[in-house]
Amino acid sequence: MLEALVALVAGLLIGSFLNVCIYRMPRDLSVVAPRSYCPACEHPIAWYDNIPIASFAVLGGRCRHCGKPIPIRYLLVEALTAALFVVVALMHGPTLVSVALCTFCALMVGLVFSDLEERILPDEFTLGGIALGLLFAYVAPFQTVLAGLFLPHWNHRWLSLVEAAVSAVFPALLLWGLGALYQKIRHKEGLGLGDVKMVAMIGAFLGLQGAVATVMVGSLLGSLIGLAYIYLTRKDAATYELPFGSFLGAGAILVALIVKR
Repeated sequence: MLEALVALVAGLLIGSFLNVCIYRMPRDLSVVAPRSYCPACEHPIAWYDNIPIASFAVLGGRCRHCGKPIPIRYLLVEALTAALFVVVALMHGPTLVSVALCTFCALMVGLVFSDLEERILPDEFTLGGIALGLLFAYVAPFQTVLAGLFLPHWNHRWLSLVEAAVSAVFPALLLWGLGALYQKIRHKEGLGLGDVKMVAMIGAFLGLQGAVATVMVGSLLGSLIGLAYIYLTRKDAATYELPFGSFLGAGAILVALIVKR
């Protein structure tokens, strides 16, 4: 199908750009200039060595100039983003809903891998994502749950926007409150502000039900996978910093693909 092919190409290109963002944003580097370069030797990468997935395979996963391994993350991000775009296109066709969900999935992929690598959830993804979520709530409205009860005569687009705003604020405040309570009791930070912003962004895109479902799924994944990782690698559970944002992102992608918008 044509939309699937377009989604595949778009996903590969955006995945390639996400790799630039994942490396540069946590380091406060421009994502525009200079052009792509090897993180090991800093040699500029030629266009023919910068083709998503294909260049990684041709080069055998190594830099052409210094021979150092290219992190597998580059391949994973490109492949995952492309796969998600294709799935969304097949589910929703050439619609604004597809554009909204592809945008959301791309932001989630960027946040997942940024948190895994650097334990940072860049504001460009979270705060920028909140603005995009509110925009898409108006141009590609989702099904409202609460706004219609209190504002029954409002236009569906405005109801969607209001619900997106409430869904961004309420879960984020709740999560922030729980994090503050944990810090007061345990005298150490249990939840970063980046996670709070991320939940606000998820609420803006997926609504209140989607945000709550994401927190539940993300917490379950974090508990199961995190504890298993700590056990297998013999990490100190008291000091190990769990990348909760990564589990939130994985949960958000699952919810976005399952829950009807």
